[in-house]
Amino acid sequence: MRRTVTEHPVRLTKVRAVTAEVRQKLRSDARDNRARILAVARAAFAAEGLDVPIREIARRAQVGAATVYRHFPTKEALLAEVFAEPMAMCSAVVEEGLAEADPWRGFCLVIEKLMEVHALDRGLSRAFTSQLPYFAADRERTIGLLARLIRRAKEAGELRADFVLEDFVLAMMANEGIRAETPRQRVAASRRFAALMIQSFRADPVRAPLPPAVRLLPVVR
Repeated sequence: MRRTVTEHPVRLTKVRAVTAEVRQKLRSDARDNRARILAVARAAFAAEGLDVPIREIARRAQVGAATVYRHFPTKEALLAEVFAEPMAMCSAVVEEGLAEADPWRGFCLVIEKLMEVHALDRGLSRAFTSQLPYFAADRERTIGLLARLIRRAKEAGELRADFVLEDFVLAMMANEGIRAETPRQRVAASRRFAALMIQSFRADPVRAPLPPAVRLLPVVR
């Protein structure tokens, strides 16, 4: 059967429509894969720390390792994406503390909030203290804000004079080590630990009642 000239543009239009539909489907699948990889990675790094391997992330996300690397060429690139928002949130918490009219109250607020955030995310402290270049800008910004916060609290006579930034980092690292059966228990234990730290950091310690203690998991030796 001979085809008319007008049939060719019609067939070409149909081919283009099918091709566009396939491309859209591929783009949608790629977006879904990327979102799922990020969700799985966030949960894994928060619960288990930064040592979860890419292959395990891929397995939990139900994709191949090659798919993970297609979206994130290196593990560092994946970490950067996962922790971009939490790192920015840490800076926002310190800014909130600096905005407090009472320097000591602002300092306490930052200790309490950051410890709670880090208690729920085991990877965040490691990401913050790592030397990965992806976090350099956020880390330097947060450190600068913390230095101002510490200086204000000292000038107000509330924070002990020998307190240094490393003491803050040490407290955050110790807080990261809290192990409990549930996230709710980790937060409760972190609040008690924060209260202990705040009392020890104060220039003239005030013995205030501590939050309730939490039953923690035994340490396996």
